[in-house]
Order: sequence, then C-alpha cells, then structure tokens
Amino acid sequence: MSVFMTHFFRPLVTIFVFLAAWWAVTNFTSLPPYMLPDPVSVAEALYTQSGLLFWNTLTTLGEILLGLLFGTILGAVSALGIVFSPVLQRWLMPVLVLSQAIPVFALAPLLVLWFGFGMSSKVIMAVLVIFFPVTASFADGLRRTELGWLDLARTMNATPWSMMRHVRLPAGLPAFASGLRVATAVAPIGAIIGEWVGASAGLGYVMINANARIETDTMFAALFILSVVAIALYVVVDRVLRRMLYWAPDTTGGH
Repeated sequence: MSVFMTHFFRPLVTIFVFLAAWWAVTNFTSLPPYMLPDPVSVAEALYTQSGLLFWNTLTTLGEILLGLLFGTILGAVSALGIVFSPVLQRWLMPVLVLSQAIPVFALAPLLVLWFGFGMSSKVIMAVLVIFFPVTASFADGLRRTELGWLDLARTMNATPWSMMRHVRLPAGLPAFASGLRVATAVAPIGAIIGEWVGASAGLGYVMINANARIETDTMFAALFILSVVAIALYVVVDRVLRRMLYWAPDTTGGH
C-alpha cells in the first residue's frame, strides 16, 4: 500500500485536484475561452489534433535528446579540463561565465540566422542551456574528492591517470548525476525557445501558430504534451542514474 501511495495515488489525487480547480475557474468565472480554455476543450484538441501533435512531438523530443547528449558530453569534458589543466581552466572559465551572462533569448535569433530553421539551431540552443549545470556540478565534485582517498592512492604509488580513473571520477560521479538531473529538467527550455524564435516543426512551432490564431486549446494541448515529455524524461534519467550509482545511495530515505 505504501508503494502504491507514493507512486500512484498521491500524484493522481494532485492531478485530480488541479483539473477540478481548473474546471471550476473556467466555468464559474467570466474568463473568455481564448484566455483560458476549459480542460474538456484541451482534451478535444488533443484528440482532434493528435496527428499534428504527434509528429511535432517527435521533432521536439529529438532536439531535446540530441541537446542533452551533446551538452552532457561537452559539460563533462569541460569539467575534466577545468580540474586537471590550469591552462584550460583559464580559457574555459570565461566561456562558462559568458554563456550564462548572455540571456538565451538574445542568442536564439542569432542561432536561427546562422544555422537555419532546422534542428541544428534548436540542438545548439539546448546545449547552451544544458552544459553549464553539468560542467559546474561535475567540476565541483572532482575538486572535492576526499583528501584521505588521494593520500592513500599516493602511498600505493598510483599514477595521475589511475588516481583520476579510480578515485576522482567515482568521487565526482554523484555530483555529475546531480548536474545531469538539472540539465534534463531544463533541456526542453532550450529547444522550445529555439522553436519560438524560428522553426518549421516542433511543439514550440505549434504553440506559436496556435497563439497567432487564438487557438488557445491547441496551445494548451501542446504545452500538456511538452510537460509529459519533460517529466517522463526526467524520471527515466533519474532512475537510470540511481541504478548506475547504486554505491552512492540516498541516505535521506527518499525513493
């Protein structure tokens, strides 16, 4: 019963309360449908526009997954470079700071101009959003390796490569996992921003076109699918990381 309560019952109750409150607001207030459609209208849009939404969901999902892949690789390599090479640290740190100082909305039009309306500009936008949390978390984990472990490795005449492989990397993986979880949560932001600025497909493209036609129900349907995709992707990544890092359990008792 406790497993059912944790994984199914409580989320279902939360969703039911949210939908009930949404239905009440739309039916007992004077808000016009073009500002806030009721849940039934959104459900009808999900059904009638299912074909359009499906193919555009695949486009956005592809952008998110590619951005997450390349952003994670770039972030991990950058973290290793920052920690193990003072020269690379001096070159990479300004790039990291600059990537966060410039708003992504300001870069999106330039990326669309340079790389076109296709998938490339959206993937690059997702990479820009993703790689900083991965880099910062992984680099911090590598830096904070237990000194006793390093001293023990030195007494055993471990080479720098062996220390990195057998001591620093395992010590830094939990922090890397935390950064990857954050990156997974924000990955859809980069893709959607790129689609809002300029695209020929994707859920962001559907939202922009529906907004221009005041088809708010379709816009909410696309937003709903995006939310489901983002939550599902986060749950999958979190479960995979928990299984991979079984030797670093959650000591708070969470599941």
